[in-house]
Amino acid sequence: MTTTSLTPQVAAQRACTVWGLSARGLSPLRTHATSVYLLPHADAVVRVSRNEQRDSMQRAIALTRWLAGHGLEVTEPLDVSQPLDVHGYVITVWQHYPQPDGPPPSPEHLGHLLSRLHRLPEPPIELPAYRPHLALRPVVESSTTLTPSDREWILGRSDELLDAYAHLDFPLGQGLIHGDAYPGNTLWDGSAARLSDWDEAAIGPRETDLANTFQGVRFGRTTDQLRAFSYAYGYDLTDWPGLPVLTELRDLHTLGSFIRRADLGDLEAAAQLAFRLDTLKRGDRTKSWVVH
Repeated sequence: MTTTSLTPQVAAQRACTVWGLSARGLSPLRTHATSVYLLPHADAVVRVSRNEQRDSMQRAIALTRWLAGHGLEVTEPLDVSQPLDVHGYVITVWQHYPQPDGPPPSPEHLGHLLSRLHRLPEPPIELPAYRPHLALRPVVESSTTLTPSDREWILGRSDELLDAYAHLDFPLGQGLIHGDAYPGNTLWDGSAARLSDWDEAAIGPRETDLANTFQGVRFGRTTDQLRAFSYAYGYDLTDWPGLPVLTELRDLHTLGSFIRRADLGDLEAAAQLAFRLDTLKRGDRTKSWVVH
């Protein structure tokens, strides 16, 4: 893995210089797997990703331009040459969609967006085949935070779920999927919702884009919201026998960003990682992961 002495914010500032954009007032919006900064003078946001994400960011830029051209409401990249490589980071810049006070887009909005996405033809962009836990496993294997027993448990449980996944029958078939679709990846643009964060777009079973919203019961998703989501999409996964496999795959997948942050010394992330791991080891599939 390429290392860098620059902070993500300084890397974002240097990318703005290359693009000819004013970095005055650049400020952090979110730091998780990717660092996101508001660029107020360009009405844009800058995303600073890890170097190994370059190919996925290149695909995300091309794909969102294609999707926007097909009328799907997606977050759109600025019309500059991107992504940029800056001292071990991969930098992209996107239109900013200021979010109003009040509730975010609902699962129902996501259901409508996914229904339209899944009806589109495969794009003229080479996308990878969807492979669950492709990014998770190397993070687990190289972690300095996880104990040997925790590492062994995560990888063993991943093996079990991947084997179950390989034997599933997917009634919705294969096609273009977002890969990380859940209501938290939607944004308001006026009265309409847009689908964001296309880093994990792939060709795969359409059910994988639906299951993440069902996994959201851990974050307060209600039965009524799940019903509205399913109605908006036009298909209900509730009674499909593969749903528990996909939601448990998602449970493990969410550990990845907390492992990365914990490895960097983030004590809050380490505490949340330990909490989620304890829940999973006890086999509790519905325990709330909302931090109170």
